[in-house]
Amino acid sequence: MKRSDRTKAAILVAARERFAADGYAKATIRAIAAQADIDPSMVMRYFGSKEKLLAAAASFELELPDLTAIRPDSWGDVLARHLVARWERNDTLVALLRVAATQDFAAERMRTLFAGQVAPLVARIEPDEKTAATRAGLLATQMLGLALTRYVLELPPVVALTTDELAAWLSPVLQHYLTGMVPGSDSKE
Repeated sequence: MKRSDRTKAAILVAARERFAADGYAKATIRAIAAQADIDPSMVMRYFGSKEKLLAAAASFELELPDLTAIRPDSWGDVLARHLVARWERNDTLVALLRVAATQDFAAERMRTLFAGQVAPLVARIEPDEKTAATRAGLLATQMLGLALTRYVLELPPVVALTTDELAAWLSPVLQHYLTGMVPGSDSKE
């Protein structure tokens, strides 16, 4: 690995930790550089701005399961358990969500992540493009709403739930969004 690659990797690790611990507003380039044991000018050299650094640090995969390999009646359960586990172990995703509520660049990054990962998941199981887009959007409301209330707002009743309880509550809602009837139609489209 080249020295520049090691430096960039160290900056990204430090940035993820600082953004998760301090939030976007309080995390500073100086603190990130100090944690990476480099000069702050190197952070700017590689990433250009704090916004671009967050976007790079928040690059991750949701690692969504392949629903086509699973019985349709268990899609909601499998997806709920996966998402709860993913949120529980990803402080960078939570930091990005915090910032997305007030910063346009972070909101765009969040939209891009979900559009690039959730929409294709749904498109593989829903043949109608418009319905697939709607289903993906509604899935995102649950995914992001859960993360917002549990990890950002820390709503006590939601925080108090175990991960199994949380997945059990979320599962039927996700199942409905994935397989439920389309309002105004006689059957699932």
